[in-house]
Amino acid sequence: MDKRDFMKQEFIGLEVEVVSSAHPGYRMNGVVVDESKNTLSIERDGKARTIPKKGNGFQFTYGSEKITVMGSEIQHRPEDRIKKTR
Repeated sequence: MDKRDFMKQEFIGLEVEVVSSAHPGYRMNGVVVDESKNTLSIERDGKARTIPKKGNGFQFTYGSEKITVMGSEIQHRPEDRIKKTR
């Protein structure tokens, strides 16, 4: 699956890792439990943390594939992301 097709998918429920961030506290992995225009909420060990999309790189696991995207590429409301990536 190419990156454009991936960005049309729902992120909630996917495994994700914050692979690049200027803030060391944001580097984590877990499951996406919520998404807004500017943030992803990632749950790990029963606790959710809200991570800003801007300035961070995310690696999602989709099936057997790992897809890396910069937060600025997905900085849209989830329902608008599908329209913007056509």
